Amino acid sequence: MPSISNRLIVLSLAAFALAGCASRHDAPADLGDDDAYCRQNGGAVGSTEYVACRKDRDVQRSNAITRANRAQRNLGEYMMRNPERP
Repeated sequence: MPSISNRLIVLSLAAFALAGCASRHDAPADLGDDDAYCRQNGGAVGSTEYVACRKDRDVQRSNAITRANRAQRNLGEYMMRNPERP
């Protein structure tokens, strides 16, 4: 029978491994740096084109986060409805 300290070590390792799954509200990496993108494509900081670019990027990021959250929720619901399938 494993000792209590071995169980605690295994439980701690499992908790650290699963901690990475808890960050669901991170921005998608493929959108990159908004400021650099909008300076290059939208113009000078403070211009109407720059402000519009930043707003568009915010909407894109929000939509990407919403899609990721929806996919995660759908996967969880699927797993709850189908516990016998891997």
